[in-house]
Amino acid sequence: MHFKYSGAFLALATILAIPLAGHAQESNQATELERIQVTGSRIRQSELEGQNPVQVLDRDYIDRSGMSSIGDLLQSITASGSALNTRFNSSGNFGFPPDGGGVGAGASTVDLRHLGTQRVLVLVDGLRWVNESSASGVGGVVDLNTIPMAIVDRIEVLEDGASSIYGSDAIAGVVNIITKRAQDGASLSSRYGQFTRGDGEQSQIELSFGGESGRHSYFIAASFFDQKAVASNRRDQSSLPYPGTGNALGSAAIPAGLIDFIDPNSGQRQLLFPIGLNPGYDGSLSGCERSDQFSCFSNDDRFNYANYNLLQTPNKRSSLFAQQHYQLTDSTSWYMRGLYNQRKSTNQAAAEPFFIGTAVPTNFWADTLTIAADNPYNPFGFDLVAGGDDPNLLMLAYRPLEGGARRFEQTVDTFYLATGLSGDFSRGDRWFNWDINAAYSTNRASQLNFGSYNARRMATGLGPLANCEAEAGCVPLNVFGPGALTPEMLAYIQPVVRDNSENTLNLFSANLTGDLLSLPAGELAFATGWEYRKYRGNYRPDSLTVAGEYNGVVSSPTSGSYDVQEVYAELSIPLLRDLSLAEQLDLSLASRFSDYSTFGSEITSKAGVRWQLSSELLLRGSWAEGFRAPNIGELFGSASGFDAVLDDPCSEPSDASIQANCSALGVPASYVQPNPQIGVITGGNRELQPESSTSHNLGFVYSPEFASQTSWSERMDISMSWYRHQLKGAIQALDAQTQLNLCVQSLSNDFCGGIQRNALGAIDNFSNTLTNIGKIDTSGVDFDVSWLQPATDIGQLSVNWRTTMMNYHRVFDANNERQPRTVGVEVNNSGIPRFSSNLNLAFGNDSIQASWTLRYLSELTESCGRAASFAVCRNNPEEGQNRLGSVVYHDLQLSWQTEALLNGLQLTVGLNNLFGKEPPICLSCTLNGYDPSNYEMPGSRFWYLQTRLQF
Repeated sequence: MHFKYSGAFLALATILAIPLAGHAQESNQATELERIQVTGSRIRQSELEGQNPVQVLDRDYIDRSGMSSIGDLLQSITASGSALNTRFNSSGNFGFPPDGGGVGAGASTVDLRHLGTQRVLVLVDGLRWVNESSASGVGGVVDLNTIPMAIVDRIEVLEDGASSIYGSDAIAGVVNIITKRAQDGASLSSRYGQFTRGDGEQSQIELSFGGESGRHSYFIAASFFDQKAVASNRRDQSSLPYPGTGNALGSAAIPAGLIDFIDPNSGQRQLLFPIGLNPGYDGSLSGCERSDQFSCFSNDDRFNYANYNLLQTPNKRSSLFAQQHYQLTDSTSWYMRGLYNQRKSTNQAAAEPFFIGTAVPTNFWADTLTIAADNPYNPFGFDLVAGGDDPNLLMLAYRPLEGGARRFEQTVDTFYLATGLSGDFSRGDRWFNWDINAAYSTNRASQLNFGSYNARRMATGLGPLANCEAEAGCVPLNVFGPGALTPEMLAYIQPVVRDNSENTLNLFSANLTGDLLSLPAGELAFATGWEYRKYRGNYRPDSLTVAGEYNGVVSSPTSGSYDVQEVYAELSIPLLRDLSLAEQLDLSLASRFSDYSTFGSEITSKAGVRWQLSSELLLRGSWAEGFRAPNIGELFGSASGFDAVLDDPCSEPSDASIQANCSALGVPASYVQPNPQIGVITGGNRELQPESSTSHNLGFVYSPEFASQTSWSERMDISMSWYRHQLKGAIQALDAQTQLNLCVQSLSNDFCGGIQRNALGAIDNFSNTLTNIGKIDTSGVDFDVSWLQPATDIGQLSVNWRTTMMNYHRVFDANNERQPRTVGVEVNNSGIPRFSSNLNLAFGNDSIQASWTLRYLSELTESCGRAASFAVCRNNPEEGQNRLGSVVYHDLQLSWQTEALLNGLQLTVGLNNLFGKEPPICLSCTLNGYDPSNYEMPGSRFWYLQTRLQF
């Protein structure tokens, strides 16, 4: 079932054409069932509240949020954890993750319960959506930017494990995006907004139309979204790599070129940089009292790379969606839906540095090259040799600003086509519902990388002149002095790197639900079904990268596939009915058998209780087994290298025991880490086994009679849910910094086995591949209050308050060593707040609606790391720690609508982050001085104007 894009467009065009024929059909519309299917159960039910805690984000909620993407919307709910969004300027900065999924540049994802994006299942209309491909790997999560907001009717978020209902990936929960099935007439909406700083413009236009006629209904929508970039140097907080520390913690790769070498004539070690082009070198000088054209290096000379990053990445999305439903008979209907979505996005990083020499191992060519004495730009008059038995070139760190910033431009095309039949039938006095479905979806990404370099050509251009003259197009290179590379030199060593990747999903399913038999307390309902899925993915890096000549990350192609067949059964068993303290008591049971071509079979089960004590009080609880199968990137991801920012404990250790351990590792006592970037090799593991989990959920829903249909309250609902997820055999790599620290502390081969050092003490190999690491144990409480005031002549007030409290979050490796990620701590560009809370007040009538939303995050702490001696490190709550204070964001929206123009006009104006709350300074965050997964970016007061016209 593999469609080429030409066939895909033809299929989508067919869907678009169907509504025109549909108006000619006339028949009686099928009677709509009172029971509906709610995320978390395949059994149709009529109860408003089931056994599972489901948060429903309806269209009013979506519109009130003022957000223009599903990803931003989901990341704002209190159960959300750290996930990618367009505030992450990932390409060129974060490198390749171990899961083989690539950097996810330009994507937006969702995390629930801080268990990771790969442990959330994303459905669209109850069917799985294709995983993203980032053009740098084979992703294992859904990019929410492939689903336009214009087609969304509501979003149901199941905050409980559901592997027995939906299969793999549903450990932390399920996000089910329900699309619009029909619309009366046409609608045109537009939106424009920008930050009050005058940047970050967003423009959006959506056109949709639909209708219903007899047996036929349809909906068609086209949308375009354009988000502009915001450069990091536009905000003071993010214009420094570590805010408040100046260049002291910047990069050693500087525009002038920092060189650490041993003069073979004098035997003296020098750490110098040229103060101009074509510098003269006096070998008789030593130390920093110099009269030649070189200067000694200090922290003040480090390069501030953050000025060249992006705070908000540009993102353009165009989409076309259509779906139709046709009633074939009184009991059978046919649907077909299709989508095409294209995203164009860009990430940017500072000019790519050259790290050459034995002290800063990066790749073969840079580690072993020679800057020859006969190179016309070599100011020293002798060979500078890296690698070998007797190197004298320890480090050359050159930042060629003349080559421009690194820009990574992605084009991502997503195509989705689904069709199926559904219907009902009776046996005696019992009715049954059935459906069969087939879906094909693909996500194809290509990326152009501008501003990177060919390391082999660098070695040739810097090496002996005869070698350069023997290669066509070669010109000798100059890396001594700012702006040393001429356009001719850049043309020789600066390629355009082209990478591609693709993910494809084929899906077939069949489901049956209904009532089996009558019990004293009611009908015993069931659901059962079968599903088949075929996953295929590949990543094709540029041939330069495959050959190992790319100066940046090193990566090899990835290709893999697997399929799975599953059957499931679910029962809803009524136990008691219409008794004292048991108005209704139901037991639910579910089990799913999954057979994977990669590792074998798995059975997961779930049990839940729904106890309606009275019309006011509902108690519910569940226990669920879960699992997550390793995806293509995790299984087949090729070995890839990236530069991680790490602090080597063996660099000038102050502790005597650490110094002794470093000596045992072969590190000289005088070793000083020249650059915080250390090459790390990651990759997949075909021996991985599925993760397994156990989830518990216990809570209540209280709807007091005293607050129902009274003069002051139309309805009040109070709910609470306690949850716990225990995950075993978690698929991930050890935190690289933690692994390095534990290696030095313990000298255990469990941690040191993948870390190798050269004769100078520098780490020249760091293996950080995936494994079934250990366990994750997390627990928390959700608390919700909603209140609706009776309608008055002037309007109606509603209040919705939702709070999540994290009790604990513990991560352990295979040796039962505690990992650093936990509640209240910021680590690896993400943090887990103890409390997160959203409060919304809305007031409106038929003409005017007003909304005020407050979003709260409690404080975090982080290690100050290398910034511990700087004033910006608060040393709070203890020495060497920095406190990230709590924040409250205020969002306002005012909307006016009238029926006087065509079929209706609505005007909306909003202001998010009303008081311009700045994010707390984060010293450990890799870029831009704050955590973009939790906080709005600096200077982020954002206004918008939206219009919607119906006709």
